Amino acid sequence: MDQRQRIIEENEYLVELWQKAKAGDKTAFCQLAEKQYRSLFAYATNFTDDREFIKDSIQEIFIRIWEKRTTIDIQFVSIYLFKSLRNQLLQEFRRNKQPLSSIHTQDVNQLSDWQTVETKIEQGEADLESQDKVRQAINTLPKRQQEVVFLKFYNGLENDQIAALMEINRQSVANLLYKALSALKSQMAFYTYWLFSILLL
Repeated sequence: MDQRQRIIEENEYLVELWQKAKAGDKTAFCQLAEKQYRSLFAYATNFTDDREFIKDSIQEIFIRIWEKRTTIDIQFVSIYLFKSLRNQLLQEFRRNKQPLSSIHTQDVNQLSDWQTVETKIEQGEADLESQDKVRQAINTLPKRQQEVVFLKFYNGLENDQIAALMEINRQSVANLLYKALSALKSQMAFYTYWLFSILLL
């Protein structure tokens, strides 16, 4: 099974849990929350090192979703949860007037989760030198290009889904992908083949 098919099947399972939760099944909702918690937590660490703040924010979005479940329609669960968490974090930063220095990214709208990407790379079969080259190349990309590559090749999202999550239009997604892959290809030289074999898993 390729990664895209796995992602499709995983989303179908999550949607099934969501439909049960929407009908009032608390067990299904808890299973959904548990399955998505780690990825949400990792995503939030791009904003702050405050682990308790992250935990509270994730708890808050799940409480709000449960309370409003009958009025919510979700087609792609991960996208909905990531957007909910991003909005929750930004609201809290504004409410508490938290300085931007506490946020890892220079632009809070330019999210990325390269911890997960690096984990996948480290699990690859290539040698350590190649892994380092890939990480170095990825780290040189602008944040928005990093995010779009991550969402496209590691989460298997379509361009329309990426556009909705990043709050940009579809053409902008295509442009970011083209620039990112062109930059990576030119930087990698000898390691180009290995890089694209990783991206296209």
